[in-house]
Amino acid sequence: MKTPALPANEEQRLTSLRDSGLLDTGTNERFDRLTRLAKRLFNVPVALVTLVGEHTLHFKSSDGLPHEHLPRDISFCAHTILSESPLIINDTREDSRFADNPLVIGDSGLLFYAGYPLHLPDGAVVGSFCLIDQSPRDFSSAELDILKDFALIVENEFAVMSAATTDELTGLFNRRAFDSLVKFAISIARRRAEPLALAWLGIDGVKKINDTWGHSEGDEARKAMADIMRASFRDADLLVRYGGDEFAVLFSDTHEKGAWIAVDHLAEQTKAWNLTSGKPWKLAFSWGVSEFDHNGDGDVKPWLKDADSKMYAMKSDNQQTR
Repeated sequence: MKTPALPANEEQRLTSLRDSGLLDTGTNERFDRLTRLAKRLFNVPVALVTLVGEHTLHFKSSDGLPHEHLPRDISFCAHTILSESPLIINDTREDSRFADNPLVIGDSGLLFYAGYPLHLPDGAVVGSFCLIDQSPRDFSSAELDILKDFALIVENEFAVMSAATTDELTGLFNRRAFDSLVKFAISIARRRAEPLALAWLGIDGVKKINDTWGHSEGDEARKAMADIMRASFRDADLLVRYGGDEFAVLFSDTHEKGAWIAVDHLAEQTKAWNLTSGKPWKLAFSWGVSEFDHNGDGDVKPWLKDADSKMYAMKSDNQQTR
């Protein structure tokens, strides 16, 4: 088996993928409709929209496979992203790159693969629209044209999603919105000579929730976190799901001490939610709070890093005491 190489622009590609927010939103009905249609149209048992992460192949939509992800090093799509051209393998047993791949010789019996590379609006190749069959088969030029059309539709959806400023899962602002609005908030605070504080929040134990009760429950935890945040903070506070299990709150006209008190209140509200949620897991989070330094050069990155570092320090302390 040939392990897929890394693209020459891998670091930039992964940054584009993370910044897109696509890894944070789970499956999507818009893509599910496309894979259902492709499965019927091409008469294959499996159609997928995939994203190639650092170590994992993520299924943005899967019709025909129960998995939510696979190791990247055995995935066919990790080979697809190495080229602008589609990857068509009529019989995987006759291709030295894949003949002894676990997906070929194992229960999956993957004997046919057709994958078309998927691009983000900035050009980064992040995944594949692919078809899988358990029998070898031919793939005509007309079929390839149709597969390309499916890929282009997905790319158009990527463009729409990347332009949006709302996180689809939680309804909070997303990273794109935060990166734009935080600069505006700093400008206003400086002009008014008002303090500005940032809270960085990270849900604790989401991996355990995912592993024990499933990824849908992990999403439920993220949505619950967003709901409690909306109920606990002022309308003027900027609430953000920055990515994955991390959230942020931008407090206008608030010193660091006031932001700490507000987040401590959020922690109490979260404990109260746990008493009546009916969930088998408990929602908890770690946090860090930092006040913007108006005497600095205005660079946002050190401010974000300070809040983030404080959050991870609390998370580390929480893990040691449990």
